[in-house]
Amino acid sequence: MQSLSPSPSVSLKSVVGTISPIPNNRVRPSRLVAQCVYHFDSANAATAANSGQFNFCGGVGFGRADWQSTCAILASKVVSQQQDVEKSGDADNITAVNGHKTLDLVPIEKLPKPLTIADLSPAPMHGSNLRVAYQGVPGAYSEAAADKAYPNCEAIPCDQFEVAFQAVELWIADRAVLPVENSLGGSIHRNYDLLLRHRLHIVGEVQLPVHHCLLALPGVRKEYLTRVISHPQALAQCELSLTKLGLNVTREAVDDTAGAAEFVAANNLRDTAAIASARAAELYGLQILADGIQDDSSNVTRFVMLAREPIIPRTDRPFKTSIVFAHDKGTSVLFKVLSAFAFRNISLTKIESRPHRNRPIRLVDDANVGTAKHFEYMFYIDFEASMAEVRAQNALAEIQEFTSFLRVLGSYPMDMTPWCPSRGD
Repeated sequence: MQSLSPSPSVSLKSVVGTISPIPNNRVRPSRLVAQCVYHFDSANAATAANSGQFNFCGGVGFGRADWQSTCAILASKVVSQQQDVEKSGDADNITAVNGHKTLDLVPIEKLPKPLTIADLSPAPMHGSNLRVAYQGVPGAYSEAAADKAYPNCEAIPCDQFEVAFQAVELWIADRAVLPVENSLGGSIHRNYDLLLRHRLHIVGEVQLPVHHCLLALPGVRKEYLTRVISHPQALAQCELSLTKLGLNVTREAVDDTAGAAEFVAANNLRDTAAIASARAAELYGLQILADGIQDDSSNVTRFVMLAREPIIPRTDRPFKTSIVFAHDKGTSVLFKVLSAFAFRNISLTKIESRPHRNRPIRLVDDANVGTAKHFEYMFYIDFEASMAEVRAQNALAEIQEFTSFLRVLGSYPMDMTPWCPSRGD
């Protein structure tokens, strides 16, 4: 390999602004532009490589370090203003670079500070000045979950779950807080499908006790009701209580609980009640006909917090990790996945299967019996471990060997707030 060395015909051309002598060896700030030109001399390349010496015309330097230092100094571009404080010309105020004295032109305190872990992984409960998207209207349980996850945040209501995802992707919101499962009604399948469709990351979770109320316009009695409207999950969670109240009413599903309360108030429906929160009753001027009508006091909805970027997993507090995977040959791989976690003593907190939208059916031809049709599924799993732990990394490395698709949806702190069941039961 040949080396480059400046030949004896190297020329150094510098264009320097005229500097007038100033008493006391002071130099007036000026703009310095330097150009350093040389060409390659193949005849001297081998000699220069062996000796490590470079010869320049004019006695600029005699070694590699001299050449590098001289070019570094001459190539620097310094722009100073006339009003800046003049620097002293004393030798004590001059620093040395590679053995050459030069002015300290860039104060150390003005250099940008390096990022720290605190900059890259903010506390999950900081929340101040964040714009948080949620599905529903003011008074919805999702709004309460957003406020619990990010206190003092600016809550942004969205009419659909997918709109909340898009609000974060389009930088309209910084976070989204969306429900994924309820202790009585089960999983919210729509959001599991959207987690796979979009590229947001789970950065936290919050569990919110649900306290349902039966709301109606002021002066309306239960005997006058012919219809009850609410979110499908809320209707399912209060089915037994509605029967015990002796209500012979039609149950109709709407997009969200607070939206049901708003609909009753806006349309002055005196034959219709809504199942929603006490806050919704306050916001929309409704009265509470029955309080705490959920079938079980242990009614809790789990919400996930979504962001454009993942957080850095840690090991100093309990973490949970969510993944989704699939296999080309059906569900036979599920046992191997579970074994990978069991072998490393990793507890699973959730397992959910959803149809594989891109390939819902797998056909297997058999010449003797015909064609078998198998449904294809995606599997969602939550497990109690941080991706910063070696055991979690090894488990996913093993799972990746026999799955055709594997994606980490997020590794995030678990909600460890004290348990507070719904009141009024």
